[in-house]
Amino acid sequence: MSVKITFLGGTGTVTGSKYLVRHGDECLLVDCGLFQGYKQLRLRNWTSLAVAPDQIDAVLLTHAHLDHSGYLPLLVKEGFSGPVYATSGTRDLCRILLPDSGHIQEEDAEFANRHGFSRHAPALPLYTRQDALDCLPRFKAINFGKSFAPIPGWRATFSPAGHILGAASVLLEVAGRRILFSGDLGRPDDLIMNPPSEAPAADTVLIESTYGDREHPKEDVLAELGPALQKLAKRGGVAVMPVFAVGRAQALLHAIHLLKVRGDLPTSLPVFLDSPMAVQTTHLFEHHQGEHRLSSKDTHALTHSATMVNSTDESHALAGRHGPMVILSASGMATGGRVLHHLAFTRAITAI
Repeated sequence: MSVKITFLGGTGTVTGSKYLVRHGDECLLVDCGLFQGYKQLRLRNWTSLAVAPDQIDAVLLTHAHLDHSGYLPLLVKEGFSGPVYATSGTRDLCRILLPDSGHIQEEDAEFANRHGFSRHAPALPLYTRQDALDCLPRFKAINFGKSFAPIPGWRATFSPAGHILGAASVLLEVAGRRILFSGDLGRPDDLIMNPPSEAPAADTVLIESTYGDREHPKEDVLAELGPALQKLAKRGGVAVMPVFAVGRAQALLHAIHLLKVRGDLPTSLPVFLDSPMAVQTTHLFEHHQGEHRLSSKDTHALTHSATMVNSTDESHALAGRHGPMVILSASGMATGGRVLHHLAFTRAITAI
């Protein structure tokens, strides 16, 4: 009996990754991502899946980024009652990311209702923060390299993908076939994450290819960042760095710490991490010591070399501080979040 794979997302676009794998009367999803970005993509989140959620036996997650995990609360809300298998790092990140995603969905619906631009009355969130919390008990953490049975007769194994904490490639063995799902792969020379492990032998390989038509540039983060921050420190300026809460924020924190240790930057240069999600994620590095390059001393520095900003009042208070200082704030693409008011304030200072 053949194995059939249906692409329910991540094709023709780079978000919404969902692979539906069928064999006989059984099926599972590898990844369960949200469509993100343009409105026409986000609208696809409201379209019913090609399979009823209560007919899916299990979900395997490669990693926690919302374009790979963010549809889970809705899947559970609409009837999925099976297990969600992931590494412990992915589970821990999902405990942070999914409730936050539900909160944002609620805020977006409230904003649409307040301003009356929705075709629906009232506009409803795709799912709520409570829906996200309700899906978390479905998670079952599996160690890297440990073979397990997501469905009786099926075997799966997670191997490190080096992308973010917990990120994995998934080897699925079913009906005599070995199918490898890459997930998002990290760089071999990443500043903080270990390189991806060597890929196991497989009959079929499905590779995430968002950047498949280009090569990573050869770059030295410290060599590029150091001179810019040196100039800033000397003239008493303010650097606002838009960051992704998972991955980029921690890499920049570590880079700034290394520059201070080398003497390239004054140790007194204030650094602020202004993103509650990034703050929570940063602390996870201490609990997943073997998944990254950082020593225990480095991870301690990661959580202590910057002032962690949680409340909105603390965030707005930064506008009253004088430089020099460095503010790392979400979102990474500067399309929303606290970074916008920091950018607006620094533009106003520049204009003056």
